[in-house]
Amino acid sequence: MNLGFDEIPNSWHKQIINLLAERIVVVNTEGIILYINEAYCEFLGTTVENALQRPVQEVIENTRLHIVAKTGRKELASIHPINGSEMIANRFPLIVEEEIVGALGSVMFRTPEEWRMYQSKMQSLVEELKYYKTKLEKELKSKYDFNDLIGDSPTFLAVKKFSERISTNNSSVLLVGESGTGKELFAHAIHNNSMRATLPFVAINCASIPEQLLESELFGYEDGAFTGAKKGGKKGQFELANNGTLFLDEIGDMPLSMQSKLLRVLQEKEVQRVGGHKSIAVDVRIISATHRDLEMMVEEGKFRQDLYYRLNVIKIEIPPLRKRKEDIPLISISLLKKLEGKFYRKEIELSFEVKERLMEHSWPGNIRELENVLERAINVLDGKLIQMIHLPLYLRDYDTDSKYISEANKIISSPTNITFSPVQPLKETLALSEKQAIQNALVATNENKQEAAKLLEIGKTSFYEKCKLYEIK
Repeated sequence: MNLGFDEIPNSWHKQIINLLAERIVVVNTEGIILYINEAYCEFLGTTVENALQRPVQEVIENTRLHIVAKTGRKELASIHPINGSEMIANRFPLIVEEEIVGALGSVMFRTPEEWRMYQSKMQSLVEELKYYKTKLEKELKSKYDFNDLIGDSPTFLAVKKFSERISTNNSSVLLVGESGTGKELFAHAIHNNSMRATLPFVAINCASIPEQLLESELFGYEDGAFTGAKKGGKKGQFELANNGTLFLDEIGDMPLSMQSKLLRVLQEKEVQRVGGHKSIAVDVRIISATHRDLEMMVEEGKFRQDLYYRLNVIKIEIPPLRKRKEDIPLISISLLKKLEGKFYRKEIELSFEVKERLMEHSWPGNIRELENVLERAINVLDGKLIQMIHLPLYLRDYDTDSKYISEANKIISSPTNITFSPVQPLKETLALSEKQAIQNALVATNENKQEAAKLLEIGKTSFYEKCKLYEIK
């Protein structure tokens, strides 16, 4: 026999409501409780007899059911604090013959044990969310300010002062300098001293991301935009940097096809995700950096002229270390403090001879090379004083080389003792010099071939071919 709802015995209704609706309360238009089930009363610490015919706000703290009974507007999935807990409440107006006659409220969870179980799971998720949110916020914050830019040479101080002055505006900045001069530190400091300091700082290296992935990294992609695309899509770096700063490192290595798309975003101030059709407005300050000569690349047709002018509103040339050698002692002290924390060491110092040698070197790898040299020294250091023996061979051999050069100069300058070195074919001489240059670049970059290629200003493919030719591993 099939029964309709009207045919269900009245004695069943109460049990059905308790099972399906969990905690439930019904009020009239004045907010007076007409019905409340036992599960709700048990949670509230009262009885059905004590709750009936009383104003709902006297029985249930923080309730809004009497308001819904007046306005007729339902409230779904509302957070409702009760007895020190946050419950999920739904409130519906009761309408009979197009007239509001009252309201019905229901709260999830039938027993305190169910709530505690849910609360425990939710708390775990909330803590996990907080962790990843904090981690993301840290990653999207600038790490350095102008106090971290070490040096008191006139050349460096002038650049630092100028950078600090222009940091407060929103104009695009182009940082130019050799690899290892600290362009990224300047970018961080400029953002940290700007009006956007509390907002995201997002950095992307244009040279380290394959061309086919660069567009999706910069602009994001929609769900199903390509094979392997993350479900739900992904925000690009422009969206992540919205209202903050986007640092485009190695902008000179950006492919021409991407340059035109970047220019459009800078002009229109909006991005379109890969596979998407909707334009997303973005407000981003651009700081870009390169070790390449962009003006020459523009002349050669390797870099868009219109993009160059967009990026080069304020140009800052960071001097190489060889042009501010008086800063080497200060920078060395700062780097040693940093490395002491990394190696759990204290009070490491440089010997007088080492200080002199560091001042004499030309530092083709700039501050990055200096840091590599000091880190290498600490790795082989037993005590607290870095001496000549702790330096890499190419720095230690400098004294011997200088002696030979000095003796050679004496011989050449003497009219009675003229001697000549054996003359080698030009091809062999050039090959020997090229091999030595590659080896020096590898030492300067701590065997990082990609950085060594940049240091020598040659392509990666060409660099690897030459390493194979000269049997350099």
